[in-house]
Amino acid sequence: MTMKIYDFKNLKGDLSGGLVAGIVALPLALAFGVQSGMGAIAGLYGAIALGILAAALGGTQTQASGPTGPMTVVSATFIAIAIGFAGSLGNAMGIIVATFILAGLFQIFFGLVKIGSYIKYFPYPVISGFMSGVGLIIILLQIFPFAGVSAPSSTIGVVKDIPRLVSEFNLAALGIGGITMLIFYLFPKITKAIPSALVALLVASLIAYLFKMDVPLIGDIPTGLPSLKTEGLFNIDPAAYVIIVEYAFLLAVLGSIDSLLTSVIADNITKTKHNSNRELIGQGIGNAVAGLIGGIPGAGATKGTVVNINSGGKTRLSGVIHGLFLLVVLLGAGKYAAYIPIPVLAGILIPVGFNIIDAKGLKHLLLVPRSDAFVLVLVLLITTFGNLIYAVAIGVILASVLFMKRSGDIAEKGTSGSTLADFKGEQPWDDEKRLFEEFKNSIYVKHLYGPLFFGFTSHFLKLFKNLDERIKVLIIRMDRVPYIDQTGLYAMEETLFDLNKKGLKVIFIGLQSQPRHMFRSIDIIPDLIPEEHLFETMDDGFMWLRSNLPRNRVEEK
Repeated sequence: MTMKIYDFKNLKGDLSGGLVAGIVALPLALAFGVQSGMGAIAGLYGAIALGILAAALGGTQTQASGPTGPMTVVSATFIAIAIGFAGSLGNAMGIIVATFILAGLFQIFFGLVKIGSYIKYFPYPVISGFMSGVGLIIILLQIFPFAGVSAPSSTIGVVKDIPRLVSEFNLAALGIGGITMLIFYLFPKITKAIPSALVALLVASLIAYLFKMDVPLIGDIPTGLPSLKTEGLFNIDPAAYVIIVEYAFLLAVLGSIDSLLTSVIADNITKTKHNSNRELIGQGIGNAVAGLIGGIPGAGATKGTVVNINSGGKTRLSGVIHGLFLLVVLLGAGKYAAYIPIPVLAGILIPVGFNIIDAKGLKHLLLVPRSDAFVLVLVLLITTFGNLIYAVAIGVILASVLFMKRSGDIAEKGTSGSTLADFKGEQPWDDEKRLFEEFKNSIYVKHLYGPLFFGFTSHFLKLFKNLDERIKVLIIRMDRVPYIDQTGLYAMEETLFDLNKKGLKVIFIGLQSQPRHMFRSIDIIPDLIPEEHLFETMDDGFMWLRSNLPRNRVEEK
């Protein structure tokens, strides 16, 4: 029996998906490279190495990887620290390359020890606050380049330096940056067949060139294959070791979360299942090689991955083609990139920053539990104006402590200590016996125990995936769920949305006051669960079933 290496019926889709994903990645790679402080070429090198290797060796069939907003923000922060330590970018290259390679090695280690499955334990408010902070950093750091003015290296510096922006702004830069953003937002209303970021890059750059606008440009970037950046790698000042390990670990953790979140999105679209640990190994190899050739690290790119899938990509060849396309651009079109204005790249990155901000989490800030809201805002502020490493560490620790306090309070009131039940072979409760006798082929009952919180939502989402097609009604018992946090709330919303799409009726029994209030606060009630589907007792639910499922009763023989 021979194993089929590649099904050529997927070739057309993989080619189109990879090419379109590469076109989408090009302007972002250049822009992220400039923002990192290492230049546009570093973004392109990173996109090529990671795009090819992560696709070929990773665990997600349709993943398109490259520099991303969160990874670039952390990289830029680290690069500024490294330059401050060494005195110049040239002197700091050994520290920078060592950190990026070590970040990749950490990711490979994460995959080998199968740590991918533990990423789910990062609570939603921490991820939301961090991502929104990253989005704000991108926006703030692009305000000065957008206006054609040299930018401070920190967000606090941006705020303090606003008077200089007002006095030194370049009107032509503002104009070309504004045109870029206008095209970015309006072009998709004409057609989505061509990525708006690429159109904005080409049109705005052409306008600036033809009208000889006095705006800062990217400048010359190298062409041809990159060389290994090993100079200075083996004589690093030992005083830099702590910085290297800290930021390598942060980049590895962030890149892993970023990539696996994108993998989940790819799974939802393609109805496939990625291999988390193999994905981390592939991402790690890609980031290590990217660092070795002077590229910035990255992760699975959500926009590129979705575009790849929607354009026909079905296998890992599509991601490889996306990286090879960027390599061809590097070899043949690098000289033209020199004419791209910096304000144009800023005009592309500012909308990207807004897209990274978690609008959903911020919108519900006053509606979710106050402890979740506090963690989100604290992480956002520390991320934006402080230390990114401390932001994540403080957020996780604080979320864990607050959860333990809530769990302790619940335990004191005599609530069950288990969090989610294992439903395999579970027997019906006493008040459900006649329900099972009369409707056992038409209904399905799920019993939830204890607080529904961030550590168990991944398992919760799996509970309702593969229901028997004969099931007409799903009953969710919430009698023993006294508390639901923000992560659990969104998991419930996602589950109910999927069940509604399948046409399955869902009723709740014993919904307690805190979960009920949370459901109403973000309109799960009544948008996804109408009031008439909420019952205090199983007897009330039984009467509803008798009225609504008369034809599905099991007749006794």
